[in-house]
Amino acid sequence: MRNTFLRRSRRRLLALLATAALALTGAVALPGTAQAANTLSSPGFESGLSPWSCTGGLGSVVTSPVHSGSKALAGAVSSSDIAQCSQTVTVQPNTAYALTGWVRGSYVYLGVDGGSSTWTSSPSAYSRLSLSFTTGATQTRATVYVHGWYAQGTYYADDISLDGPGGGDGSDSQAPAAPGSLRSTGKTSSSVSLAWNAATDNVGVTAYDVYSGSNQVLTVAGTSATVSGLSPSTAYTFTVRARDAAGNASAASNAVSVTTGQGTGSGTGFTQAAPYLYLGWGDPPSATSVMSSTGIKWYTMAFILSSGGCNPAWDGQRPLTGGNDQAVINSIRSAGGDIVPSIGGWSGNKLGPNCSTPEALAGAYQRVIDAYGLKAIDIDIENSDEFENEVVQDRILNALKIVKANNPGLRTIITFGTSTTGPNYWGNRLIDRSKALNANIDVFTIMPFDFGGGADMYGSTVSATDGLKNKLKSTFGWDDATAYAHVGISGMNGLSDQQELTSTGAWTQIRDWANSHHIARLAFWSVNRDRPCPGGGVTSNCSGISQNNWQFTSITAGFTG
Repeated sequence: MRNTFLRRSRRRLLALLATAALALTGAVALPGTAQAANTLSSPGFESGLSPWSCTGGLGSVVTSPVHSGSKALAGAVSSSDIAQCSQTVTVQPNTAYALTGWVRGSYVYLGVDGGSSTWTSSPSAYSRLSLSFTTGATQTRATVYVHGWYAQGTYYADDISLDGPGGGDGSDSQAPAAPGSLRSTGKTSSSVSLAWNAATDNVGVTAYDVYSGSNQVLTVAGTSATVSGLSPSTAYTFTVRARDAAGNASAASNAVSVTTGQGTGSGTGFTQAAPYLYLGWGDPPSATSVMSSTGIKWYTMAFILSSGGCNPAWDGQRPLTGGNDQAVINSIRSAGGDIVPSIGGWSGNKLGPNCSTPEALAGAYQRVIDAYGLKAIDIDIENSDEFENEVVQDRILNALKIVKANNPGLRTIITFGTSTTGPNYWGNRLIDRSKALNANIDVFTIMPFDFGGGADMYGSTVSATDGLKNKLKSTFGWDDATAYAHVGISGMNGLSDQQELTSTGAWTQIRDWANSHHIARLAFWSVNRDRPCPGGGVTSNCSGISQNNWQFTSITAGFTG
Protein backbone atom coordinates (compact mmCIF):
# COMPACT_ATOMS: atom_id res chain seq x y z
CA MET A 1 0.00 0.00 0.00
CA ARG A 2 1.09 3.58 -0.61
CA ASN A 3 2.19 4.66 2.86
CA THR A 4 5.71 6.08 3.01
CA PHE A 5 5.47 7.23 6.62
CA LEU A 6 4.54 3.80 7.88
CA ARG A 7 7.19 2.13 5.72
CA ARG A 8 10.00 4.35 7.01
CA SER A 9 8.84 3.91 10.59
CA ARG A 10 8.63 0.18 10.06
CA ARG A 11 12.18 -0.04 8.69
CA ARG A 12 13.57 1.87 11.68
CA LEU A 13 11.56 -0.26 14.12
CA LEU A 14 12.57 -3.54 12.53
CA ALA A 15 16.24 -2.55 12.54
CA LEU A 16 16.07 -1.69 16.24
CA LEU A 17 14.23 -4.88 17.07
CA ALA A 18 16.72 -6.98 15.11
CA THR A 19 19.64 -5.36 16.91
CA ALA A 20 17.99 -5.86 20.29
CA ALA A 21 17.14 -9.46 19.52
CA LEU A 22 20.72 -10.25 18.52
CA ALA A 23 22.06 -8.59 21.64
CA LEU A 24 19.62 -10.47 23.86
CA THR A 25 20.43 -13.80 22.23
CA GLY A 26 24.12 -13.28 22.77
CA ALA A 27 23.53 -12.37 26.40
CA VAL A 28 21.41 -15.27 27.55
CA ALA A 29 22.14 -18.40 25.53
CA LEU A 30 24.93 -20.24 23.80
CA PRO A 31 24.11 -22.92 21.22
CA GLY A 32 24.55 -26.54 22.11
CA THR A 33 26.96 -28.72 20.15
CA ALA A 34 25.48 -31.17 17.68
CA GLN A 35 26.31 -34.82 18.04
CA ALA A 36 27.32 -36.50 14.78
CA ALA A 37 24.16 -38.34 13.78
CA ASN A 38 22.31 -37.90 10.49
CA THR A 39 18.74 -36.91 11.28
CA LEU A 40 17.50 -37.22 7.67
CA SER A 41 15.55 -40.17 6.35
CA SER A 42 16.57 -41.68 2.99
CA PRO A 43 19.66 -39.43 2.83
CA GLY A 44 21.10 -41.36 -0.11
CA PHE A 45 17.70 -42.14 -1.69
CA GLU A 46 18.43 -45.86 -1.50
CA SER A 47 14.96 -46.48 -0.02
CA GLY A 48 13.19 -44.19 -2.48
CA LEU A 49 12.09 -40.56 -2.61
CA SER A 50 9.85 -40.49 0.50
CA PRO A 51 9.89 -38.56 2.80
CA TRP A 52 11.47 -36.00 0.47
CA SER A 53 8.90 -33.77 -1.25
CA CYS A 54 9.67 -32.09 -4.59
CA THR A 55 7.94 -29.10 -6.19
CA GLY A 56 6.03 -29.75 -9.37
CA GLY A 57 6.52 -33.49 -8.99
CA LEU A 58 9.90 -32.94 -10.65
CA GLY A 59 12.02 -35.13 -8.34
CA SER A 60 12.76 -38.80 -9.01
CA VAL A 61 15.20 -41.49 -7.92
CA VAL A 62 17.70 -42.62 -10.57
CA THR A 63 20.44 -45.25 -10.74
CA SER A 64 22.95 -43.08 -12.61
CA PRO A 65 24.88 -40.92 -12.00
CA VAL A 66 25.31 -41.64 -8.28
CA HIS A 67 27.87 -40.51 -5.73
CA SER A 68 27.71 -43.69 -3.65
CA GLY A 69 25.42 -46.67 -3.37
CA SER A 70 23.09 -47.46 -6.23
CA LYS A 71 20.65 -44.52 -6.29
CA ALA A 72 20.54 -40.71 -6.30
CA LEU A 73 18.03 -37.88 -6.63
CA ALA A 74 17.37 -36.26 -10.01
CA GLY A 75 15.66 -32.87 -10.12
CA ALA A 76 14.18 -32.11 -13.54
CA VAL A 77 14.43 -28.31 -13.52
CA SER A 78 12.21 -26.43 -15.98
CA SER A 79 12.05 -22.83 -17.12
CA SER A 80 9.48 -22.10 -14.38
CA ASP A 81 10.36 -24.52 -11.55
CA ILE A 82 13.68 -25.08 -9.75
CA ALA A 83 12.64 -28.62 -8.72
CA GLN A 84 13.20 -28.00 -5.02
CA CYS A 85 13.21 -31.20 -2.97
CA SER A 86 12.90 -30.82 0.79
CA GLN A 87 12.53 -32.79 3.99
CA THR A 88 11.35 -31.56 7.39
CA VAL A 89 12.85 -33.09 10.53
CA THR A 90 12.56 -32.54 14.25
CA VAL A 91 15.48 -30.69 15.84
CA GLN A 92 16.47 -29.43 19.24
CA PRO A 93 16.31 -25.72 20.09
CA ASN A 94 19.43 -23.57 20.32
CA THR A 95 21.62 -26.30 18.83
CA ALA A 96 24.28 -26.25 16.11
CA TYR A 97 23.76 -28.48 13.05
CA ALA A 98 25.91 -29.27 10.02
CA LEU A 99 24.30 -29.82 6.61
CA THR A 100 26.29 -31.49 3.83
CA GLY A 101 25.50 -33.09 0.51
CA TRP A 102 26.97 -34.16 -2.80
CA VAL A 103 25.51 -32.51 -5.90
CA ARG A 104 26.08 -32.44 -9.62
CA GLY A 105 24.72 -30.00 -12.21
CA SER A 106 24.67 -26.34 -13.18
CA TYR A 107 23.86 -24.07 -10.23
CA VAL A 108 22.76 -26.52 -7.55
CA TYR A 109 21.77 -25.19 -4.12
CA LEU A 110 21.72 -26.78 -0.65
CA GLY A 111 20.13 -24.95 2.27
CA VAL A 112 17.72 -24.73 5.18
CA ASP A 113 14.43 -22.80 5.10
CA GLY A 114 14.70 -19.49 6.87
CA GLY A 115 18.47 -19.83 7.09
CA SER A 116 21.54 -19.96 4.90
CA SER A 117 22.22 -21.78 1.65
CA THR A 118 25.23 -22.56 -0.51
CA TRP A 119 25.66 -23.52 -4.16
CA THR A 120 28.05 -24.79 -6.76
CA SER A 121 28.20 -25.34 -10.51
CA SER A 122 29.64 -28.76 -11.23
CA PRO A 123 27.99 -30.18 -14.34
CA SER A 124 30.34 -33.12 -14.96
CA ALA A 125 31.13 -34.48 -11.50
CA TYR A 126 29.74 -34.60 -7.97
CA SER A 127 30.87 -31.78 -5.68
CA ARG A 128 30.45 -31.50 -1.91
CA LEU A 129 28.42 -28.64 -0.40
CA SER A 130 28.34 -27.87 3.31
CA LEU A 131 27.02 -25.26 5.72
CA SER A 132 26.21 -24.94 9.39
CA PHE A 133 23.40 -23.24 11.29
CA THR A 134 22.05 -22.91 14.81
CA THR A 135 18.39 -23.46 15.60
CA GLY A 136 16.34 -20.79 17.36
CA ALA A 137 15.59 -20.75 21.06
CA THR A 138 12.18 -22.43 20.58
CA GLN A 139 12.70 -24.09 17.19
CA THR A 140 11.77 -27.78 16.99
CA ARG A 141 11.51 -28.26 13.20
CA ALA A 142 13.88 -27.59 10.31
CA THR A 143 13.33 -28.03 6.58
CA VAL A 144 16.39 -28.72 4.46
CA TYR A 145 16.30 -28.48 0.69
CA VAL A 146 18.23 -28.98 -2.50
CA HIS A 147 17.31 -27.40 -5.82
CA GLY A 148 18.65 -26.40 -9.21
CA TRP A 149 18.08 -23.20 -11.13
CA TYR A 150 15.71 -22.16 -13.89
CA ALA A 151 16.35 -23.68 -17.32
CA GLN A 152 19.75 -25.07 -16.23
CA GLY A 153 18.96 -28.72 -16.84
CA THR A 154 18.56 -31.69 -14.50
CA TYR A 155 20.61 -31.70 -11.32
CA TYR A 156 21.58 -34.70 -9.15
CA ALA A 157 22.03 -35.00 -5.38
CA ASP A 158 23.19 -37.83 -3.14
CA ASP A 159 24.36 -38.57 0.41
CA ILE A 160 22.73 -35.55 2.06
CA SER A 161 23.37 -35.36 5.78
CA LEU A 162 22.05 -33.18 8.59
CA ASP A 163 24.36 -33.94 11.49
CA GLY A 164 23.07 -33.18 14.95
CA PRO A 165 20.67 -34.45 17.61
CA GLY A 166 17.18 -35.30 16.47
CA GLY A 167 14.10 -34.08 18.25
CA GLY A 168 13.08 -37.59 19.24
CA ASP A 169 14.09 -41.25 19.02
CA GLY A 170 16.05 -41.91 15.81
CA SER A 171 14.78 -45.45 15.66
CA ASP A 172 11.15 -44.33 15.69
CA SER A 173 8.84 -46.77 13.92
CA GLN A 174 5.51 -45.54 15.26
CA ALA A 175 3.20 -44.07 12.62
CA PRO A 176 1.16 -40.94 13.33
CA ALA A 177 -2.55 -41.16 14.00
CA ALA A 178 -4.77 -40.46 10.99
CA PRO A 179 -5.78 -36.82 10.43
CA GLY A 180 -9.35 -36.16 11.55
CA SER A 181 -12.43 -34.44 10.17
CA LEU A 182 -11.29 -33.93 6.58
CA ARG A 183 -13.71 -31.45 5.03
CA SER A 184 -14.12 -29.17 2.03
CA THR A 185 -13.90 -25.45 2.81
CA GLY A 186 -14.51 -24.14 -0.69
CA LYS A 187 -14.45 -24.91 -4.39
CA THR A 188 -14.31 -23.34 -7.82
CA SER A 189 -14.71 -24.83 -11.27
CA SER A 190 -11.06 -25.91 -11.16
CA SER A 191 -10.05 -26.24 -7.50
CA VAL A 192 -11.12 -27.66 -4.15
CA SER A 193 -9.98 -26.31 -0.78
CA LEU A 194 -9.61 -28.80 2.08
CA ALA A 195 -8.96 -28.61 5.82
CA TRP A 196 -8.51 -31.25 8.51
CA ASN A 197 -7.68 -31.63 12.17
CA ALA A 198 -4.02 -32.10 13.06
CA ALA A 199 -2.73 -35.64 13.52
CA THR A 200 -0.75 -36.69 16.59
CA ASP A 201 2.56 -38.54 16.71
CA ASN A 202 5.07 -39.56 19.36
CA VAL A 203 7.76 -37.26 17.91
CA GLY A 204 5.63 -34.92 15.83
CA VAL A 205 4.04 -34.78 12.37
CA THR A 206 6.21 -33.14 9.71
CA ALA A 207 4.00 -33.27 6.60
CA TYR A 208 0.59 -34.20 5.22
CA ASP A 209 0.09 -35.96 1.88
CA VAL A 210 -3.14 -35.16 0.03
CA TYR A 211 -4.61 -37.84 -2.25
CA SER A 212 -7.18 -37.63 -5.00
CA GLY A 213 -8.34 -41.21 -5.27
CA SER A 214 -5.12 -43.25 -5.16
CA ASN A 215 -2.92 -40.44 -6.54
CA GLN A 216 -0.87 -38.22 -4.24
CA VAL A 217 -1.44 -34.67 -5.49
CA LEU A 218 0.03 -32.40 -2.79
CA THR A 219 2.29 -32.38 0.25
CA VAL A 220 1.85 -29.57 2.78
CA ALA A 221 3.11 -28.75 6.25
CA GLY A 222 -0.13 -27.30 7.65
CA THR A 223 -3.68 -28.53 8.05
CA SER A 224 -5.19 -27.08 4.89
CA ALA A 225 -4.57 -27.27 1.16
CA THR A 226 -6.07 -26.24 -2.17
CA VAL A 227 -5.98 -28.78 -4.97
CA SER A 228 -5.91 -26.98 -8.33
CA GLY A 229 -6.00 -28.03 -11.97
CA LEU A 230 -9.32 -29.85 -11.68
CA SER A 231 -12.06 -30.18 -14.30
CA PRO A 232 -15.41 -28.35 -14.00
CA SER A 233 -18.53 -30.25 -12.86
CA THR A 234 -16.47 -33.29 -11.87
CA ALA A 235 -16.64 -35.41 -8.69
CA TYR A 236 -13.39 -35.98 -6.79
CA THR A 237 -12.68 -38.00 -3.64
CA PHE A 238 -9.91 -36.84 -1.32
CA THR A 239 -8.05 -38.32 1.66
CA VAL A 240 -5.06 -37.15 3.70
CA ARG A 241 -2.22 -39.06 5.39
CA ALA A 242 0.20 -37.71 8.00
CA ARG A 243 3.97 -38.35 7.99
CA ASP A 244 6.60 -37.97 10.70
CA ALA A 245 10.32 -37.21 10.48
CA ALA A 246 11.18 -40.91 10.28
CA GLY A 247 8.99 -41.33 7.20
CA ASN A 248 6.23 -43.25 8.98
CA ALA A 249 2.85 -42.64 7.31
CA SER A 250 -0.54 -42.76 8.99
CA ALA A 251 -3.67 -44.47 7.84
CA ALA A 252 -5.87 -42.40 5.56
CA SER A 253 -8.26 -39.84 6.97
CA ASN A 254 -11.96 -40.02 6.31
CA ALA A 255 -12.75 -39.54 2.62
CA VAL A 256 -14.57 -36.46 1.38
CA SER A 257 -16.21 -36.22 -2.04
CA VAL A 258 -16.57 -32.86 -3.78
CA THR A 259 -17.99 -31.91 -7.17
CA THR A 260 -16.31 -28.88 -8.72
CA GLY A 261 -18.38 -25.93 -9.90
CA GLN A 262 -19.67 -25.35 -13.39
CA GLY A 263 -17.37 -22.43 -14.11
CA THR A 264 -18.05 -18.73 -14.42
CA GLY A 265 -19.42 -16.41 -17.00
CA SER A 266 -17.86 -13.25 -18.34
CA GLY A 267 -16.41 -12.07 -15.02
CA THR A 268 -13.81 -13.57 -12.73
CA GLY A 269 -16.28 -15.52 -10.58
CA PHE A 270 -14.24 -14.24 -7.65
CA THR A 271 -15.23 -11.74 -4.95
CA GLN A 272 -13.16 -10.89 -1.93
CA ALA A 273 -13.51 -8.62 1.10
CA ALA A 274 -9.93 -8.71 2.39
CA PRO A 275 -8.53 -5.84 4.48
CA TYR A 276 -4.78 -5.67 5.00
CA LEU A 277 -3.18 -7.19 8.09
CA TYR A 278 0.54 -6.97 8.85
CA LEU A 279 2.29 -8.98 11.55
CA GLY A 280 5.74 -7.38 11.60
CA TRP A 281 4.77 -4.02 13.07
CA GLY A 282 1.76 -1.89 14.01
CA ASP A 283 0.58 -3.77 17.13
CA PRO A 284 -1.09 -6.60 15.15
CA PRO A 285 -4.43 -7.69 16.62
CA SER A 286 -5.62 -11.28 16.98
CA ALA A 287 -6.81 -12.19 13.49
CA THR A 288 -9.37 -14.69 14.76
CA SER A 289 -10.75 -12.30 17.39
CA VAL A 290 -11.34 -9.69 14.68
CA MET A 291 -13.01 -12.36 12.54
CA SER A 292 -15.31 -13.27 15.42
CA SER A 293 -16.16 -9.61 16.11
CA THR A 294 -16.76 -8.49 12.53
CA GLY A 295 -17.60 -11.48 10.33
CA ILE A 296 -14.63 -10.87 8.03
CA LYS A 297 -13.33 -14.05 6.38
CA TRP A 298 -10.33 -12.97 4.27
CA TYR A 299 -7.23 -10.95 5.02
CA THR A 300 -4.63 -9.50 2.66
CA MET A 301 -1.39 -10.21 4.53
CA ALA A 302 1.54 -7.84 4.00
CA PHE A 303 4.28 -7.98 2.83
CA ILE A 304 6.29 -10.62 1.00
CA LEU A 305 9.67 -9.11 0.09
CA SER A 306 13.13 -10.35 -0.90
CA SER A 307 15.35 -11.76 1.83
CA GLY A 308 18.26 -11.35 -0.58
CA GLY A 309 18.19 -12.13 -4.27
CA CYS A 310 15.15 -13.94 -5.60
CA ASN A 311 14.13 -15.42 -2.23
CA PRO A 312 10.71 -14.57 -0.73
CA ALA A 313 10.21 -13.93 2.98
CA TRP A 314 7.76 -12.03 5.17
CA ASP A 315 9.01 -8.44 5.42
CA GLY A 316 12.17 -9.74 3.76
CA GLN A 317 13.31 -11.53 6.92
CA ARG A 318 10.79 -14.02 8.37
CA PRO A 319 10.57 -17.50 6.78
CA LEU A 320 7.48 -18.49 4.84
CA THR A 321 6.89 -21.58 6.96
CA GLY A 322 7.44 -22.59 10.55
CA GLY A 323 7.03 -19.14 12.13
CA ASN A 324 4.33 -16.90 13.51
CA ASP A 325 3.06 -15.91 10.05
CA GLN A 326 2.19 -19.51 9.20
CA ALA A 327 0.69 -20.02 12.67
CA VAL A 328 -1.61 -17.03 12.16
CA ILE A 329 -2.59 -18.25 8.68
CA ASN A 330 -3.41 -21.68 10.10
CA SER A 331 -5.56 -20.09 12.80
CA ILE A 332 -7.43 -17.98 10.23
CA ARG A 333 -8.14 -21.07 8.16
CA SER A 334 -9.19 -23.07 11.22
CA ALA A 335 -11.73 -20.31 11.90
CA GLY A 336 -13.17 -20.70 8.38
CA GLY A 337 -11.24 -17.89 6.71
CA ASP A 338 -8.31 -17.55 4.32
CA ILE A 339 -5.62 -15.12 3.20
CA VAL A 340 -4.11 -13.65 0.08
CA PRO A 341 -0.47 -12.55 0.47
CA SER A 342 0.54 -9.10 -0.73
CA ILE A 343 3.87 -9.27 -2.56
CA GLY A 344 5.69 -5.96 -2.89
CA GLY A 345 4.47 -2.64 -1.49
CA TRP A 346 5.79 0.91 -1.50
CA SER A 347 9.20 0.27 0.03
CA GLY A 348 11.66 -2.44 0.95
CA ASN A 349 13.76 -4.91 -1.02
CA LYS A 350 11.29 -6.34 -3.54
CA LEU A 351 11.25 -9.49 -5.62
CA GLY A 352 10.42 -7.78 -8.92
CA PRO A 353 13.77 -5.99 -9.31
CA ASN A 354 15.78 -8.79 -7.63
CA CYS A 355 14.56 -11.71 -9.74
CA SER A 356 16.36 -11.28 -13.04
CA THR A 357 13.89 -13.03 -15.35
CA PRO A 358 10.14 -13.69 -15.47
CA GLU A 359 10.89 -17.38 -14.93
CA ALA A 360 12.90 -16.68 -11.79
CA LEU A 361 10.22 -14.33 -10.46
CA ALA A 362 7.53 -16.92 -11.18
CA GLY A 363 9.61 -19.40 -9.20
CA ALA A 364 9.67 -17.03 -6.22
CA TYR A 365 5.89 -16.57 -6.45
CA GLN A 366 5.49 -20.35 -6.69
CA ARG A 367 7.36 -20.85 -3.42
CA VAL A 368 4.79 -18.62 -1.73
CA ILE A 369 1.90 -20.41 -3.42
CA ASP A 370 3.24 -23.83 -2.44
CA ALA A 371 3.91 -22.78 1.15
CA TYR A 372 0.21 -22.15 1.79
CA GLY A 373 -1.76 -23.82 -1.00
CA LEU A 374 -3.05 -20.42 -2.09
CA LYS A 375 -6.20 -19.56 -4.01
CA ALA A 376 -4.99 -16.07 -4.95
CA ILE A 377 -1.94 -13.80 -4.85
CA ASP A 378 -1.80 -10.00 -4.83
CA ILE A 379 1.12 -8.13 -6.39
CA ASP A 380 1.26 -4.65 -4.84
CA ILE A 381 3.24 -2.88 -7.56
CA GLU A 382 4.39 0.58 -6.50
CA ASN A 383 7.17 3.17 -6.67
CA SER A 384 9.89 3.70 -9.27
CA ASP A 385 11.54 0.30 -8.80
CA GLU A 386 8.48 -1.68 -9.98
CA PHE A 387 5.44 0.37 -11.04
CA GLU A 388 7.36 3.10 -12.87
CA ASN A 389 9.81 0.69 -14.49
CA GLU A 390 8.90 -0.78 -17.87
CA VAL A 391 11.24 -3.77 -17.59
CA VAL A 392 10.01 -4.77 -14.13
CA GLN A 393 6.35 -4.18 -15.04
CA ASP A 394 6.71 -6.63 -17.93
CA ARG A 395 8.67 -9.07 -15.78
CA ILE A 396 5.88 -9.15 -13.18
CA LEU A 397 3.17 -9.62 -15.80
CA ASN A 398 5.06 -12.45 -17.52
CA ALA A 399 5.73 -14.10 -14.15
CA LEU A 400 2.02 -13.97 -13.31
CA LYS A 401 1.25 -15.50 -16.69
CA ILE A 402 3.57 -18.40 -15.84
CA VAL A 403 2.13 -19.08 -12.38
CA LYS A 404 -1.40 -18.79 -13.75
CA ALA A 405 -0.59 -21.50 -16.31
CA ASN A 406 1.09 -23.70 -13.69
CA ASN A 407 -1.69 -23.30 -11.10
CA PRO A 408 -5.12 -23.66 -12.74
CA GLY A 409 -7.75 -21.89 -10.65
CA LEU A 410 -5.29 -19.45 -9.06
CA ARG A 411 -6.57 -15.86 -9.06
CA THR A 412 -4.05 -13.10 -9.78
CA ILE A 413 -4.52 -9.58 -8.43
CA ILE A 414 -2.48 -6.47 -9.24
CA THR A 415 -2.76 -3.47 -6.88
CA PHE A 416 -1.49 -0.03 -7.91
CA GLY A 417 -1.95 3.70 -7.37
CA THR A 418 -4.38 5.93 -9.22
CA SER A 419 -5.41 9.48 -9.95
CA THR A 420 -8.88 10.78 -9.09
CA THR A 421 -9.98 10.14 -12.68
CA GLY A 422 -8.51 6.66 -13.11
CA PRO A 423 -5.13 5.10 -13.87
CA ASN A 424 -2.19 7.41 -14.62
CA TYR A 425 0.32 6.81 -17.42
CA TRP A 426 1.96 3.90 -15.61
CA GLY A 427 -1.37 2.35 -14.67
CA ASN A 428 -2.58 2.59 -18.25
CA ARG A 429 0.67 1.03 -19.46
CA LEU A 430 0.29 -1.81 -16.97
CA ILE A 431 -3.19 -2.60 -18.29
CA ASP A 432 -2.12 -2.29 -21.93
CA ARG A 433 0.85 -4.61 -21.38
CA SER A 434 -1.26 -7.14 -19.51
CA LYS A 435 -3.35 -7.50 -22.65
CA ALA A 436 -0.37 -7.51 -25.02
CA LEU A 437 1.39 -10.19 -22.98
CA ASN A 438 -1.82 -12.19 -22.44
CA ALA A 439 -1.18 -12.15 -18.68
CA ASN A 440 -4.85 -12.91 -17.90
CA ILE A 441 -4.98 -10.83 -14.71
CA ASP A 442 -8.17 -11.49 -12.73
CA VAL A 443 -8.46 -8.28 -10.70
CA PHE A 444 -7.00 -4.81 -11.22
CA THR A 445 -7.17 -3.09 -7.82
CA ILE A 446 -6.61 0.65 -7.45
CA MET A 447 -5.61 2.50 -4.26
CA PRO A 448 -7.76 5.64 -4.13
CA PHE A 449 -5.85 7.60 -1.47
CA ASP A 450 -2.77 9.83 -1.38
CA PHE A 451 -4.10 10.98 -4.76
CA GLY A 452 -5.51 14.43 -4.10
CA GLY A 453 -8.91 13.09 -3.14
CA GLY A 454 -9.83 16.21 -1.20
CA ALA A 455 -12.87 16.48 1.05
CA ASP A 456 -15.05 14.05 -0.90
CA MET A 457 -13.30 10.70 -0.69
CA TYR A 458 -16.46 8.83 -1.71
CA GLY A 459 -16.87 10.87 -4.90
CA SER A 460 -13.16 10.75 -5.70
CA THR A 461 -13.06 6.97 -5.18
CA VAL A 462 -16.05 6.41 -7.46
CA SER A 463 -14.52 8.68 -10.11
CA ALA A 464 -11.21 6.82 -9.99
CA THR A 465 -12.91 3.42 -10.12
CA ASP A 466 -15.07 4.37 -13.07
CA GLY A 467 -11.92 5.60 -14.80
CA LEU A 468 -10.38 2.16 -14.29
CA LYS A 469 -13.54 0.47 -15.53
CA ASN A 470 -13.54 2.57 -18.69
CA LYS A 471 -9.87 1.77 -19.33
CA LEU A 472 -10.56 -1.97 -19.00
CA LYS A 473 -13.51 -1.67 -21.37
CA SER A 474 -11.49 0.09 -24.05
CA THR A 475 -8.47 -2.19 -23.69
CA PHE A 476 -10.19 -5.58 -23.54
CA GLY A 477 -13.44 -4.83 -25.35
CA TRP A 478 -15.54 -5.71 -22.29
CA ASP A 479 -18.99 -4.41 -21.42
CA ASP A 480 -19.60 -2.53 -18.15
CA ALA A 481 -20.54 -5.61 -16.12
CA THR A 482 -17.49 -7.59 -17.21
CA ALA A 483 -15.14 -4.68 -16.58
CA TYR A 484 -16.52 -4.06 -13.08
CA ALA A 485 -16.09 -7.78 -12.35
CA HIS A 486 -12.33 -7.28 -12.85
CA VAL A 487 -12.08 -4.19 -10.63
CA GLY A 488 -10.93 -3.86 -7.03
CA ILE A 489 -10.79 -0.98 -4.54
CA SER A 490 -8.22 -0.77 -1.76
CA GLY A 491 -8.73 2.34 0.37
CA MET A 492 -7.13 3.76 3.51
CA ASN A 493 -9.28 4.02 6.61
CA GLY A 494 -9.29 7.25 8.56
CA LEU A 495 -6.51 9.69 7.70
CA SER A 496 -4.17 9.12 4.77
CA ASP A 497 -0.59 10.40 4.54
CA GLN A 498 -1.99 13.46 2.73
CA GLN A 499 -4.60 13.97 5.51
CA GLU A 500 -7.44 12.84 3.25
CA LEU A 501 -10.27 11.69 5.49
CA THR A 502 -12.18 8.49 4.73
CA SER A 503 -14.76 8.33 7.52
CA THR A 504 -16.81 5.28 8.47
CA GLY A 505 -19.74 6.91 6.70
CA ALA A 506 -17.76 7.44 3.49
CA TRP A 507 -16.43 3.87 3.63
CA THR A 508 -20.00 2.57 4.02
CA GLN A 509 -20.98 4.54 0.90
CA ILE A 510 -18.00 3.11 -0.98
CA ARG A 511 -18.92 -0.43 0.14
CA ASP A 512 -22.53 0.00 -0.96
CA TRP A 513 -21.46 1.42 -4.33
CA ALA A 514 -19.05 -1.51 -4.78
CA ASN A 515 -21.87 -3.97 -4.08
CA SER A 516 -24.30 -2.27 -6.47
CA HIS A 517 -21.70 -2.36 -9.27
CA HIS A 518 -20.58 -5.93 -8.46
CA ILE A 519 -16.86 -5.28 -8.40
CA ALA A 520 -14.50 -8.12 -7.50
CA ARG A 521 -12.57 -6.92 -4.46
CA LEU A 522 -12.75 -4.52 -1.53
CA ALA A 523 -9.82 -3.94 0.84
CA PHE A 524 -8.36 -1.19 3.00
CA TRP A 525 -5.11 -0.29 4.78
CA SER A 526 -5.41 -1.64 7.42
CA VAL A 527 -6.90 -3.79 10.19
CA ASN A 528 -3.98 -2.76 12.39
CA ARG A 529 -5.17 0.85 11.97
CA ASP A 530 -8.86 0.01 12.51
CA ARG A 531 -8.82 1.47 16.02
CA PRO A 532 -9.69 4.94 17.30
CA CYS A 533 -7.17 7.69 18.08
CA PRO A 534 -8.82 11.04 17.29
CA GLY A 535 -6.13 13.63 16.73
CA GLY A 536 -3.48 10.91 16.73
CA GLY A 537 -2.28 11.62 13.21
CA VAL A 538 -1.15 8.96 10.72
CA THR A 539 0.22 5.98 12.63
CA SER A 540 0.57 2.26 12.08
CA ASN A 541 -1.87 1.09 14.76
CA CYS A 542 -4.86 3.47 14.67
CA SER A 543 -6.86 5.50 12.18
CA GLY A 544 -6.34 9.03 13.48
CA ILE A 545 -10.11 9.53 13.90
CA SER A 546 -12.92 8.71 16.30
CA GLN A 547 -14.44 5.30 15.57
CA ASN A 548 -15.22 1.94 17.16
CA ASN A 549 -12.66 -0.84 17.22
CA TRP A 550 -12.74 -2.80 13.92
CA GLN A 551 -15.54 -0.61 12.52
CA PHE A 552 -14.05 -0.40 9.01
CA THR A 553 -13.51 -4.18 9.05
CA SER A 554 -17.17 -4.73 9.99
CA ILE A 555 -18.28 -2.49 7.13
CA THR A 556 -15.99 -4.32 4.70
CA ALA A 557 -17.39 -7.69 5.80
CA GLY A 558 -20.68 -6.57 4.23
CA PHE A 559 -19.12 -6.53 0.77
CA THR A 560 -20.76 -9.20 -1.39
CA GLY A 561 -19.58 -8.25 -4.87
